[in-house]
Amino acid sequence: MSDHIVLTSHARRGKPAEPICWGAPTATERGPVIASLTNPAHRNVIGTHGGAYAVYRALAVASGALQRDHRPDFTDTAPAVPVGPHPQWSDPDKIVSLDPWGHLVATAFAERIAAGIDVRPTIAITRAHINMPELVAAIAAGRLKPDGSILFANGDVRVTKAAIDPVWHLPGLARRFGIKESMLRRNLFEQTSGMFPELVTRPDLKVFLPPIGGMTLYFFGDLERLGDPGTRVACRVHDECNGSDVFGSDICTCRPYLAHGIEVCIEMAQQGGVGLVVYNRKEGRALGEVTKFLVYNARKRQAGGDRAETYFARTECVAGVQDMRFQELMPDVFHWLGIRRIDRWASMSNMKHGALVAQGIEVVEQVPIPEELIPADARVEIDAKVAAGYFTRYTPPDASELALAKGRGLEE
Repeated sequence: MSDHIVLTSHARRGKPAEPICWGAPTATERGPVIASLTNPAHRNVIGTHGGAYAVYRALAVASGALQRDHRPDFTDTAPAVPVGPHPQWSDPDKIVSLDPWGHLVATAFAERIAAGIDVRPTIAITRAHINMPELVAAIAAGRLKPDGSILFANGDVRVTKAAIDPVWHLPGLARRFGIKESMLRRNLFEQTSGMFPELVTRPDLKVFLPPIGGMTLYFFGDLERLGDPGTRVACRVHDECNGSDVFGSDICTCRPYLAHGIEVCIEMAQQGGVGLVVYNRKEGRALGEVTKFLVYNARKRQAGGDRAETYFARTECVAGVQDMRFQELMPDVFHWLGIRRIDRWASMSNMKHGALVAQGIEVVEQVPIPEELIPADARVEIDAKVAAGYFTRYTPPDASELALAKGRGLEE
């Protein structure tokens, strides 16, 4: 490969050789997402594969550990369980933050790959077992009963899991947030300090692979039953909290709620339904762990100690905003799976609930964390969330609110 360096990720201007028709009913009509660097002339998106890990790939190439023109061998990498296609895949406004065909690349675009186009998956699906001490405790307490198929006596749980990298369709993303696509592109460009010039120079490129973390899904029960209206579904959407999830920090309820959500999912799978845990890489409400720890210090050192009434205010003082997870994108994964109804929703978040309802997904029962699972030091967090209305139902905007939004130019 030439050592020539181009100051844009696209060596050529003009219409991409492989156009993307987002929301087309088949993979062939939609076209492949080509974000690899082996042949810049083939690229039809902004950004590259790997999300936040792309920088490590650059280090591997720079250090000589990885050949820059390496192409993956997809032999025996097919999904362990099939997913889709579902009707939602052909609606360009249902899925805007992931590629619904991302797990089927090796088969759906086999001819293009054979012809030398470097198309790569953005979704992978495999099988595994998980085990958590909380599940062993739930068995001992009699809340969970081993069945030898889904849950075993030693606490092992049979799961299917999927990893998903983000793929953003910029026009659809802008519509989802009620903003102009040009404004979205400009702010993405400016707030990444010009890392992706194509955001403002290539309006013909509609797909962006952002340098952020993706999500991992854990399925309990028969994944292939999803999409069937008769299948009952339990779910926990969990946003990453390394301190609690991994190390058991007791200042928040994240790991206890994650374990409780898994328990709810196992119960649903044992009843013939499907359980689903969606684990998003959005540390510290997507504010990051440094900001999160600064807020911890500020909360604990304020006059009067850590208090529920100042819980969110201290976050806003440090970060300028209480939350940057923007749950509006969260329902996309349910559209990918063909889910239209969630029977048991293990969450207290009105933001998550509202985002689902706004996308036409019914939530039958919202399940709070049991009081006995709340760590003493996390009581402030729960009290603050209850006071802030976290455990409330979503009310869709009425006609006057929609008219006001339209008057402000938010619907374009």
